[in-house]
Amino acid sequence: MATIEIFTQPYCPYCARAVALLTEKGVAFREINAPHGTPERREAIERSGGRTTVPQIFIDGASIGGCDDLMALERAGRLDPLLVA
Repeated sequence: MATIEIFTQPYCPYCARAVALLTEKGVAFREINAPHGTPERREAIERSGGRTTVPQIFIDGASIGGCDDLMALERAGRLDPLLVA
């Protein structure tokens, strides 16, 4: 099973949508609270190559982007293989 991390912040509808999809998939993931100005948010920005929005999603350490990117992978049928790698 892949290691999945998702950096989120409270009251973010995109974060909630991404978390809901991962939960629906039944995969284990680590949700990291990363509001503006926190060390966790700085880590997400650094690891994602400078992306400042949330969520930031990482699968096995690789940045896959945010909610829209996650949904695009799902629509293309390319998400499930990443989750079980």
